[in-house]
Amino acid sequence: MSSVCFTLHVLLLCGFLVAQQRLLPGSCNFELGTCGYTSDPEYGSWSMNEEGHFITVDSALLHDQEQAVLVSPVLNQQDWSCVRLVYQITGQGSLHLHFRPYSDNFDYRLWTANKASDSWLIASVDLPNTTIPHQILLEGRPERGSGNSLAIFEIHIVPGYCIECNFEEHHMCGYSNSWNPNVNWYVWGSMAREPESNQLENHTNNNQRGHYMYVDSVYAKHFQEVAKLTSPVTTVSMAGCLSFYYQRDQERGNIFLVFTRDQLGHYEEIWRPEVYATTGWTLVNVDIKAPHPLEVVFEVAFNSARGGYVAIDDVSFSPEFCQTDTEPIFDPSIANCDFENGLCLYYQERADIKVWSRASVKPNAYRIGDHTTGTGCFLLANTRFTSRPGYVGRLHGPFLPGNQYCLRFYYILNGFRKVENALVLYIYDENNVAQEKVWSLADTSRAVWTQVEITYMKPMLSKVVFVSICKNFWECGRVAIDDITVSVGDCQITSGSLPGQCNFESGVCGYIQDKKGDKADWLRVRGHTPTSYTGPRGDHTTGVTSCTSRRH
Repeated sequence: MSSVCFTLHVLLLCGFLVAQQRLLPGSCNFELGTCGYTSDPEYGSWSMNEEGHFITVDSALLHDQEQAVLVSPVLNQQDWSCVRLVYQITGQGSLHLHFRPYSDNFDYRLWTANKASDSWLIASVDLPNTTIPHQILLEGRPERGSGNSLAIFEIHIVPGYCIECNFEEHHMCGYSNSWNPNVNWYVWGSMAREPESNQLENHTNNNQRGHYMYVDSVYAKHFQEVAKLTSPVTTVSMAGCLSFYYQRDQERGNIFLVFTRDQLGHYEEIWRPEVYATTGWTLVNVDIKAPHPLEVVFEVAFNSARGGYVAIDDVSFSPEFCQTDTEPIFDPSIANCDFENGLCLYYQERADIKVWSRASVKPNAYRIGDHTTGTGCFLLANTRFTSRPGYVGRLHGPFLPGNQYCLRFYYILNGFRKVENALVLYIYDENNVAQEKVWSLADTSRAVWTQVEITYMKPMLSKVVFVSICKNFWECGRVAIDDITVSVGDCQITSGSLPGQCNFESGVCGYIQDKKGDKADWLRVRGHTPTSYTGPRGDHTTGVTSCTSRRH
């Protein structure tokens, strides 16, 4: 069997492959053709390299097209599967992987890359379980100009989740070693895989010749020399049981732990061993919750050159929790509300003084309607709704369990002379005591819907409370809120986009002008339109300063 070596920004020893994972339909190494993959005729074409082995799209061959789309045969995988893609971007360009349900009109973008490299890279993308036949699409977008191209060397679709790996394949399932001059994770073979080990007898295909990941302290020169082995980033929401086998000999000192890390670098320790040494392969089961993209990191720190070793193998995942008492991922969408059909789970502190009320206005050239549809309902705080010269209006949300949350909402302000208390957001605990002021208006805004994003973290049960304070009737105006959404995680972490979704903040998201069918063009603009009463005052996403598209 041939030996293959890739430079994948990891350190690994290339050897003979002793066991290959079963490949599912849709896999292709482009040795003898394209395996049923075809170029979408509406766009440019992917081309086989003259010497074979990979398929490519070059900006010089696209002519007037901006992209080339490679479409797979119709696939019928019903269980979870993982696409492992070996690719390279040369110069400027981007590569996108889409999921297309066979009976759907939209493509779901699952993954994207836009960084050039001088070597082949590997990407791992989870495909969810579905009973609907589907296709995968690879969209190549090389920038115009010479020297810009994209190439795909190999597409492997394997059963299971991308985070799973037995380390028998040359690409290590997309796991990567963080380079350290002295200590690194290596692919190793047949260290202590004794045939008499009951734990591994039926766990790996070949106990004698299998491979695993290994790190030791032989070349450690400094205190706390660290080796990190990092999994591929999860691309779908996951919750369940992460399992792996490990061996450890601490000798004179090493620290072994496993943690998760999100796209902003925040990490959470999920496991560390309770014993200094093991006599054989030891199974670990740990519950993991990944509602947003994250990676699992296996880290070993050595105190000296006699710090022993650590080995791991057969990482697997099950959607069932290891412990029956583990709480499932809480769905924070119970705190979402667009006020179209009521207040949802929001309520006012005192029913006898209704400061916040649902309202609806008919939009015209002088005023705008609600944020959701333009003609629906929003929530409005106004002194007209009370019999007092001033008010304190508190709108309470539902309680959420301890976690990190991203809160988004829209507000509009009109008529306030002083805005410091016009709209304030607090976090309350389960005893209805304000714990933290997380946001307030900084200055007077124009009369357009403006988006607010707030990331907050609380270890205990808590809720958000919107507060509007008016001390004097003559200084107060109207403040409204609409479209409250809450999700788990940090607001800066972008989740996968829905099919056709685009806010036009960073481009047009793949939408294409019809250059031949009409004589008008859509323009991406910022702020109000140049002529009066011909368009919005600002964009729908965040307010005045962001981008919209209009026809010209």
